[in-house]
Formats: sequence, structure tokens, C-alpha cells
Amino acid sequence: MTLPSYESLQVGDSLPAFTTEPISRLALALYCGASGDHNPIHVDLDFARSAGQPDVFAHGMLSMAHLGRLLTNWVPQQALRQYGVRFVSITPVGARITCRGTVVEKFEADGERRMRLALSTVDQDGQVKLSGDAVIALP
Repeated sequence: MTLPSYESLQVGDSLPAFTTEPISRLALALYCGASGDHNPIHVDLDFARSAGQPDVFAHGMLSMAHLGRLLTNWVPQQALRQYGVRFVSITPVGARITCRGTVVEKFEADGERRMRLALSTVDQDGQVKLSGDAVIALP
């Protein structure tokens, strides 16, 4: 991983985006086990339908994990100073999620040069699933 430098980045620059494979039922089941979140709405079709949903859907935290991967594909985890998201809409089975980030501010805090990033995930139809931000420290 080549760490980007503070000087080389400008407000408006984009992080290298990536798109997930389609969200599968297997991925949801595996995430249940890994996260300890066994809410049946994510894996039990009958339960999801009884709750008024047409199908099971992805955990919001799974999408947040993908978005976190966008950050750690770009900078090492120890550069992360802040990370937060807002869950915007449900991510259905089969969705391909694209994770994006943009530099929105450069500043100094606590003796470090930092950048604030605007983050989002969108599906193949362009529907926003998560929006958020992060602050990273760069040399």
C-alpha cells in the first residue's frame, strides 16, 4: 500500500472506489455468524415476509464494513481518526454496492495534518444506502 500524502491530495479528489459482488444469502448468513447479529430478518425469508418485507436484506453494519474497507484499502487503519455513517435505505439481496469517498476538507488538529472525507455506498441503480464521513491523518 502506498500511503497518499497530504500535499498530493486536494479537496474534491476521490478515493479509489470499489464495487462488491452481489450481496448473497450466503454472505448474510456468514455475516450473522461473524458479527453475532442473528436477527432473522436478515436470513429467514418467512420472518422477513411476516415483517412486511419482500425478502431478507443486508445488515446495515455489513455495508458499513464494506465502506470501512474502502478506507483501509487506501490508508492503514492507524491513520483513521473518525468514522461514522447514517443508514439511508435497505440493501436487498443481489445488490452490488459501490463504495465511494471524496476529500471535502484539509485541516490540522492535535499536531497532525488531517482530511475529512465524505463517504457513501450506492447500489447498481444509484440508490444511496449509506452516507457518512471519516477523518484520516496523513504525513
